[in-house]
Amino acid sequence: MTDETPPHPHPHPHPHPHPHPSPVRVLLAEDQGMMRGALALLLGMEDDIEVVAQVAAGDEIVGAALAHRPDVALLDIELPGLSGLDAAAQLRERVPGCRVLILTTFGRPGYLRRAMEAGAAGFLVKDGPVEELAGAVRRVLGGETVVDPALAAAALSAGPSPLTGRECDVLRASADGATVADVAAALHLSESTVRNYLSAAIGKTATRNRTEALREARRQGWL
Repeated sequence: MTDETPPHPHPHPHPHPHPHPSPVRVLLAEDQGMMRGALALLLGMEDDIEVVAQVAAGDEIVGAALAHRPDVALLDIELPGLSGLDAAAQLRERVPGCRVLILTTFGRPGYLRRAMEAGAAGFLVKDGPVEELAGAVRRVLGGETVVDPALAAAALSAGPSPLTGRECDVLRASADGATVADVAAALHLSESTVRNYLSAAIGKTATRNRTEALREARRQGWL
């Protein structure tokens, strides 16, 4: 007679199999303090979402993402230092595990196209209900692409930007009353080259001068 205990294969390998999954970690980039606070408060009321970082400038986004390792980054487009679209492209390189959701006041078709090119997983306008935003956070984390339907339709009908990268550079540099000489010096181009780029941009935007061309390019979301 032996007192060997019969083999018992792994009685309870996982006695508590994670009844509460970890909340979705969210980074919030919004330069308006009141809007940022409201979004953080509303998202924080969701049981499965935690706002782990808040920044007010675009050039703080990547550093905050590296420090806090969010699952989803909610980025405004118009930010000081660096636009949300440029930050989205940097996040794709530096923090590839972070999904990007662009949240903007400006539902411009060109912005949507540029957001998708930068690797964003979603694009929503700010006037939607918070439930929709929380749902979008969960959906992009699950691998979906979430886009405001009206904006998606407008972007498809608008087509791609007709402006080249250099034409965009010259238009941006010509803002705030800069002269052709100022633009040429800033971009290390000759004045005749700057005039050629401005002329092309004016023609492509079907406007009468560079001020109108700049305004139209911004309205379309090409800049």
